[in-house]
Amino acid sequence: MNRLRGLVALGAMLVLLAGPSLAEPAEGRAEAVLQGWYGLVLQLVRHTPTYSPPVASRSFAYLGIGAYEALASGRPDMASLAGQVNGLSPLPDRMAGAHYDDAVILHAVLAQGVGDFFGNTGPMGQRAMQVARQRFGDAALSGVEAAVAARSIAYGEAIAAHLLDWSQTDGALPIVNMGFPFEHAFGRQPGSWVPTSLVRQQQFPLLPHWGETRPFAMAHGQACPLPPPPAYSEVQGSDFHREALEVYEVTNALTDEQRAVARFWSDDPMLSPTPPGHWVAIALQLFEREMPDAAFQAETLARLGVGMADSFIGCWASKYEYDLLRPITYINAHIDADWQPLLITPPFPEYPSGHSTLSGTAATVLTAAFGEDVAFTDATHERDGLPPRRFASFHEAAAEAAVSRLYGGIHFRAAIERGLEQGRCIGAHAVALAMSAGR
Repeated sequence: MNRLRGLVALGAMLVLLAGPSLAEPAEGRAEAVLQGWYGLVLQLVRHTPTYSPPVASRSFAYLGIGAYEALASGRPDMASLAGQVNGLSPLPDRMAGAHYDDAVILHAVLAQGVGDFFGNTGPMGQRAMQVARQRFGDAALSGVEAAVAARSIAYGEAIAAHLLDWSQTDGALPIVNMGFPFEHAFGRQPGSWVPTSLVRQQQFPLLPHWGETRPFAMAHGQACPLPPPPAYSEVQGSDFHREALEVYEVTNALTDEQRAVARFWSDDPMLSPTPPGHWVAIALQLFEREMPDAAFQAETLARLGVGMADSFIGCWASKYEYDLLRPITYINAHIDADWQPLLITPPFPEYPSGHSTLSGTAATVLTAAFGEDVAFTDATHERDGLPPRRFASFHEAAAEAAVSRLYGGIHFRAAIERGLEQGRCIGAHAVALAMSAGR
């Protein structure tokens, strides 16, 4: 049913794109183009088969940097990320003395970037991108002189090409078999991860080398290391057994609210914009409410994309370092052979929780952008039939996203709490990037 809703949502996006012109007043064209492309990307993520959460986070990072550089190239109060994020060399400069249009550059960067990163999406997604290029292009070009438009398009495409070349060197590609290797050396220690799915493709773990991908703001994938999880033990009363027993007892007595929390933050691939897309959706909702200018939006999306991409790199490095089994494996073997979690257990090691690391990072970035104790309503999944949820702050939302994995029965307590800590550490690297004047 969620898959059908997703297809309906993408179809609705096509209808929207084919509707009346998006043309905005001159001061709002860049904002309209930025939000329009990101709205489409959230739909494309859920309809592109290779877009597991780590892969989605990578695209959000490169697209965010592209949008930011499109605007920073013409503003002295915005510092380029070249020389700050790993491996990014200086980008092409604007021609001295020539006039450019920011909205047109932004559209050219995102049109090329989205086309590159989602080149393997399905026919409906391809059609949506084609219509978006025309519609968002019309919005960007409204009232712009032909010579300025041509110069700006060429410059935006040069930025996109530079960033695409850079992306090819990060070690993440190629992604084959949807990220599942054809062979894997399984751990042989007690407590090592074992497959939990009956799906043949998932008999090996997802993206086991993702932690070796070149990060953006972190120096390396283990810049925010974690202590080991509680020592594996099958002895009743041990720390590990107590954590497993907590998962068992909590999931056997779930309240309606806890079930709602687990489902709201589940964000399964192909059924949602994935966890990183969920946090992007939160940012877009805040942009709609607060109406900041395009520069603020682009900077926020760049920091958020960088932070989230680094969070998956750091988290995956830790997951495959510790290679810990999932609650369902332990509980079925040592507590209750018939127990099943509320959510489907993801096909990769347990420690730490990816939701927790990601959410700790996203909350850190968004708090730096918008401020502490900023209340908001998250309606990300309203079209999928899940009611909006209200939060008093980004960190409150992150804590709920993290504990949702306990309610879902797929993570132990240590993975949740330490994942949040790891995420806050990773987020601090993204926040420390010198982007705005004075920072």
